[in-house]
Amino acid sequence: MNWVFLRGLMRESRHWGEFPDQFRAALPEADIVTPDLPGNGANRHLRSPLSVQGMVEACRAGLRARGKQGPYNLLALSLGAMVAVQWQASYPDEVARCVLLNTSMRPFSRFYQRLRWQNYPAIVRQLVLGGARRQEQLALRLTSVVHGGDTRDSELLKRWIDYHNEFPVSRLNALRQLTAAARFHAPQRHRGAAPLLVLAGARDGLVDPRCSQRLAQAWGADYRVHPDAGHDLPLDDGPWVARQVAQWLAAQDEKKPRTSRG
Repeated sequence: MNWVFLRGLMRESRHWGEFPDQFRAALPEADIVTPDLPGNGANRHLRSPLSVQGMVEACRAGLRARGKQGPYNLLALSLGAMVAVQWQASYPDEVARCVLLNTSMRPFSRFYQRLRWQNYPAIVRQLVLGGARRQEQLALRLTSVVHGGDTRDSELLKRWIDYHNEFPVSRLNALRQLTAAARFHAPQRHRGAAPLLVLAGARDGLVDPRCSQRLAQAWGADYRVHPDAGHDLPLDDGPWVARQVAQWLAAQDEKKPRTSRG
């Protein structure tokens, strides 16, 4: 079973941490690919598209180059979830199912819910002033409940700083990714037949979790919320995410019509 994991703004495949292994523990048959969006990680030398559609095309080309054929199961966080939604809308035959984590998009949420207004000054300041330690401290504080407290000497913070220094995201690419996310407008209705699961963390400090709830309601999607997790659900409780997906897939299998023998 092909799974494609898509991260969010200015993040790369290594930020998934232990989650791919946790996911395989719940779904041993999963064949997981974790591509980087243009401008991030191994693709830091590429210019980030100014549209989510451009990110879709880059992901499709990258998977073809790896010899990965669809249909794909998409599990996507934040900006990555916008990519998953656009992918499914543009190429429905390529997407078997979608799992969206802590996302937000027009027309279902207001701009100050999609990115909590209290965080605007800190985010703008870090984009202007930069600095690996401060930027990663801010990212950890905004995205994780479990790890976002005292981050001065955490091993996780050190790893994220190392990622930042090795594969830095340029300010231009960061702004281009923000622009693409701000401009994205999801379909009013869920297009295609791909089943959809929406997961959210009730203590998301970056995006109002009601954004995920409204999206799920508008599209008639299955929706589940973690009572104690933040924006980076796989980081705060990866096994919970994996269990939700496994249970959701099992429920889908039970709904399939059984062929009679006779």
